[in-house]
Amino acid sequence: MATKAFLILEDGSIYPGESFGYKGETYGEVVFNTSMTGYQEILTDPSYAGQIVVSTYPLLGNYGITSTNIESSKIQVSGYVVRQYCEEPSHTKITETINEYLDNQEIVGISEIDTRAVTRKIRSKGVMMGAIAVDMSPEQALQQLKNKPSYDEQNFVQTVSANERYRWMEAGLGYDPIADNLRILVSDYGLKYNILRILKGKGCDVEVFPSSATSDDLLTENPDGILLSPGPGDPELLDHLVSTTKDILGKIPVMGICLGNQILAKSLGAQTYKLKFGHRGANHPVKDVASERIYITAQNHGYSIDPESLPSDVDITHISMNDYTVEGIRHKSLPALSIQYHSEASPGPKDNEYIFDDFLEMVKETK
Repeated sequence: MATKAFLILEDGSIYPGESFGYKGETYGEVVFNTSMTGYQEILTDPSYAGQIVVSTYPLLGNYGITSTNIESSKIQVSGYVVRQYCEEPSHTKITETINEYLDNQEIVGISEIDTRAVTRKIRSKGVMMGAIAVDMSPEQALQQLKNKPSYDEQNFVQTVSANERYRWMEAGLGYDPIADNLRILVSDYGLKYNILRILKGKGCDVEVFPSSATSDDLLTENPDGILLSPGPGDPELLDHLVSTTKDILGKIPVMGICLGNQILAKSLGAQTYKLKFGHRGANHPVKDVASERIYITAQNHGYSIDPESLPSDVDITHISMNDYTVEGIRHKSLPALSIQYHSEASPGPKDNEYIFDDFLEMVKETK
């Protein structure tokens, strides 16, 4: 017997559905993702901390859950909204169903939702706070939602970052090593494991540092390069990360991904702003300005760099072909580059892993 549940948006919109996963209540910013596959990677992406994710693809969970398709140590989303989920998945490495996965990690889900209607609402009105309620009236959930802090007021990086430094020991992904044991430190703002796998596979000695690490903590390690990872939330709340990045610029080659891109831009003097409904999916076209080649990219962000605020010594290297927002920058004289999309994919196309090669070549040239 299905248990009734509701998705409630802060504007008062109510979408009835059925509970799946953990039975309870949850609150967060409601966003949508257009990927057709990769639901386990999406669920475990720390950049979704504090968010209720709506999948636009109508059937989720058909290949179950495996031990290899994870991008962090646990499910990171606040809640999950789907049209339908598969109760009898088919895959040789299944460990559990998506329903069991959510339930075991106490993540609230809702199915039988008109996800097209929800997506159209977000596209027209913009992202907004919402709730999934089980065994609670929509009116009660809406009242509680009004008392919750907004997504933009919370520092989610400190909740998803590693507490202590650690060296990444897992084997790489089978690439030919090109980095000749370069020592790369990764500042963990909410990283995905595939970043570490790719760097390791290219021959790097990879060590992860928590977001609380100071510039002295990083520089005293005498690394060859530093990567600023993706992560959740508003970069306007992260002045300490901006300050740390300012201190290392020009001393060590730096690469930023997603939130790391925004932190690098702010450390160079630029400003960021919130997008109406963000970019989330595995099919976003991006133009490489230099080559004029179009790449299909994986993306997950709700903020962007203001191009008018970039200083004259910073080039825009990549542009979104959907809305022409900034998708990459590079400093003209300092060894620093970054991208807004996910070069590590997971889920998404692998076309963009060349960015890691560009970074490592910049590191070797500087060294």
